[in-house]
Amino acid sequence: MPDPASEKPKTPCSGNCSCAGGNTTPPASANGTTRRAVLKGIGATLGIAAYAKALAPLTELTKQTSMDEFLQKHYKELSKDEIATVLKRLTRETKEQYGADVTINDPKPIDGVKFGYALNLSICNGCRKCAEACHIENNHDRPSHQSYIRVFEMTKGSMDFEKANAHYDHPVPQPDKYYMPVQCQQCEHPPCVDVCPVEATWKEKDGIVVVDYNWCIGCRYCEAACPYHARRFNWQKPQIPAAEINPVQSYLSNRIRPQGVMEKCTFCLHRTRNGRLPACLEACPTGARVFGDLNDPNSEIRWVLENKRVFVLKEELGLKPQFFYFFDE
Repeated sequence: MPDPASEKPKTPCSGNCSCAGGNTTPPASANGTTRRAVLKGIGATLGIAAYAKALAPLTELTKQTSMDEFLQKHYKELSKDEIATVLKRLTRETKEQYGADVTINDPKPIDGVKFGYALNLSICNGCRKCAEACHIENNHDRPSHQSYIRVFEMTKGSMDFEKANAHYDHPVPQPDKYYMPVQCQQCEHPPCVDVCPVEATWKEKDGIVVVDYNWCIGCRYCEAACPYHARRFNWQKPQIPAAEINPVQSYLSNRIRPQGVMEKCTFCLHRTRNGRLPACLEACPTGARVFGDLNDPNSEIRWVLENKRVFVLKEELGLKPQFFYFFDE
């Protein structure tokens, strides 16, 4: 499967590092101490004033990162009050940096719910309305036209992604083609989670793989591990006009991600955990997309799984994606 068009060429390694893509420094020492832990230790030893001076060269590289963010705990370690403080800070910083008034929440997984997605390839027409909706809903950088969804134009009768076209610019649908949108597959056994050296990404109990964007160190190991090329790297600080920012945001979902971190599709958890449907589904003009609770025997997605001949991408890898495809008989 080809890489996203928005990805920059990877610089070859010098031969002395083990980075993914050859443009990062290994994020952890041999004893497993993370860079963040080292920074926190320095802060405790030197005091805040000396700590800030010691970090001056680093802050020149990451001017949008505050001292509070450097000292912030991992998401899973935050108390309810600490999360509230973080959300308040992020809301303030969004106003300062983008001039937009937003509400950033932290919706939790719903007990007993496991989300799944299905897509009817017989009626997808390749219009890319889903990718456009993702771009807007998830506050992606506007100049890059970033999206978590790529739509491949495939030759009928073939599943050869090497010959697929994700950059077509002609009218659709073409008579000899079909169209396959690809996004995060929310794997049951996600390899991206296994390789993260600082545990910045994990799978939640409702099946959604999430990222703590304030904990990610941008090593891109997860990007290299994902066989679906579903991870995106923020090369620059996102540029979004204030009037175009989606103000309804979530800490683990569609808040504006900082420069230098990995990001991914979360099935619009800021919507779906509140009883709404993903933005890409609502934008689909043909009704090709089906979303719901895999644990609910009366859900539409369960009907699809029980009555259609579904398949998953790269089944041989044993990752058990929770994103399913099917054709009408």
